Amino acid sequence: MCGITGFIDFNKKSNTDILKEMTDIIHHRGPDDGGYRFLENTHAFVGLGHKRLSILDLSSKGHQPMEFEELIIVYNGEIYNFKEIQKELILQGYLFDSNSDTEVILKSFHKWGIFKALSKFNGMFAFTIYDKKEQIIYCIRDRAGVKPFYYYHQNDLFLFGSELKSFHKHPSFKKEISTEGLASYFRYGYILAPHTIFKHTFKLFAGHYIKIDLKTKTLTIEKYWDHISHYNRSKINIGEKETVNKLETLLESAFNYRMVADVDVGVFLSGGYDSTCVTALLQKNSFKKIKTFTIGFHEKEFNEANLSKKYASILGTDHHELYITQNDILKMVEDIPFIYDEPFSDNSIFPTVLVSKFAKKYVNVALSADGGDEIFGGYTKYRDIQSIYQKIDTIKKADKYLFHTLIPFIKSSFSLKIAKSLKFRNLLNKYNKLNDMLDSPNLEDIFDRSNYFLNDTELKRLIKRDFSLISNFNTLNSLNDYNNLISKVMAVDYSTYMVDNIFVKVDRASMSTSLEAREPFMDHRILEFTARIPMEIKYKNNIPKFLIKEIVHKYIPKDIINRPKKGFSIPIRQWYEDKLHDLFEELLSEKEINKYGILDYNSIKEIIKRYNNNETYLMKVIWQIFIFQLWSRKWL
Repeated sequence: MCGITGFIDFNKKSNTDILKEMTDIIHHRGPDDGGYRFLENTHAFVGLGHKRLSILDLSSKGHQPMEFEELIIVYNGEIYNFKEIQKELILQGYLFDSNSDTEVILKSFHKWGIFKALSKFNGMFAFTIYDKKEQIIYCIRDRAGVKPFYYYHQNDLFLFGSELKSFHKHPSFKKEISTEGLASYFRYGYILAPHTIFKHTFKLFAGHYIKIDLKTKTLTIEKYWDHISHYNRSKINIGEKETVNKLETLLESAFNYRMVADVDVGVFLSGGYDSTCVTALLQKNSFKKIKTFTIGFHEKEFNEANLSKKYASILGTDHHELYITQNDILKMVEDIPFIYDEPFSDNSIFPTVLVSKFAKKYVNVALSADGGDEIFGGYTKYRDIQSIYQKIDTIKKADKYLFHTLIPFIKSSFSLKIAKSLKFRNLLNKYNKLNDMLDSPNLEDIFDRSNYFLNDTELKRLIKRDFSLISNFNTLNSLNDYNNLISKVMAVDYSTYMVDNIFVKVDRASMSTSLEAREPFMDHRILEFTARIPMEIKYKNNIPKFLIKEIVHKYIPKDIINRPKKGFSIPIRQWYEDKLHDLFEELLSEKEINKYGILDYNSIKEIIKRYNNNETYLMKVIWQIFIFQLWSRKWL
């Protein structure tokens, strides 16, 4: 696991000093070693920078940039099956100087070319390969998008990197706000690929690669893997028992691959099914106790550490827990804009950073069980979307008159007053969501509205600049009709929320502490199998994550672990009204808001007034604004 950055400068104005600055600012991603290569040719200046976190082959033989004949690479990630590929290459006559997966990637490309080489890799990766003979550069991101890849392309300059902060070190990078990225952030709390917060700056889609021909200055983007194609394949009908058994075997294979390392490996263990599944299957096959790590809160309604401790005891792990306080959060608030160098409002970033820092004291690698909800159907919103879609459809079909009288009644001011009353104020957010969904003309719009923080009208009030809304939820249209409705929204989340929210959160948090986080559910074989499982088995009797639960119940008794899903978040309302209050007051003041000329202060003042008047769900919007102000103070 490492950090990469670099440039292709057709203007030939970049130099080694710039490359070093771009590379050194991501030192946290790889404190064990670093390398820089500056190459000049008739077409462009090329810079390749690397920061190394040593996980495989801890010797200097794993140093990057690494070269083999005409190829040179900078690489971030892990190829878990590199040993098998290495054996295959040895049979083809290749010799190896190191025990690193980097050398395997280089020689795989040399032997098979881009498509066949990529088809062999099982892992998480983002890398750039320069073919000096052909004068072509490839930039590649893994199938699921676990590892980040950013790029800037403007005025004959191409920058790339693991994090945006590298670009700030290049004198030709222009910090212009992207209104598409800005609208995406305030609509969803994160920025949907391919956009970022800056103009001309993008995220490479998961399962895609960029090809840059230096001779012609042409840039093309190609897709080499797509999860949608697997959802659209015929379903596998092998029965419930055989499905569960086959899945457990596949999970064991995927999880054991993620234990491949020349350093100690641990597991993040929460109170949920996914991390318990990872821990149970790994501990089952381990001769020694696996180290597990949990974050706890003193606020009981947010705390799951007691459950994690109980599961760890049953499974027999070497368990470690850390309870965090408001003071812990206060100490790190100012660091958040550097760690997350574009606006990102998921408040679980705080415990994720802290648990990473805690785990780093014991291990250099930790497994994080993200993706289970998107693959196996764990989010409660899936059932909500299905229910609303079916009810609207039923009312429309049953009685058009009823539909046109019932909907206005639900949306009437009388209903709003009921929702706002003290007794029912917790229903207000659901009322507003329902209100928006009832205006939705189709499933895509219902799904979009179920995800956003602010609707179109609210966005236009808050953002002072003209903007166009973006959505990648149109992948719903590329799914065959025989896919169950819940399958469809799961497939969309797999390529949007999971990549642009969950993986951003975990990658930046872990790498800020020089800890490698691995995602065992992101083995592409798991998605390729589960996408074809019939929904009546995957979501049997409307039970979320039925298949995972069937496996986990073999190791943790059902009556102990089976309980309502609880998200991983912090008690932000309590902290906002206590020790964080002064900082909120400062950053949300009229002076600070108007400093950047991006947001409308009167709109913010109205949102805060409504929050104080019992519309408590608006805390998440206030938090969004607060995080944006923190980010602006750091980077604008």
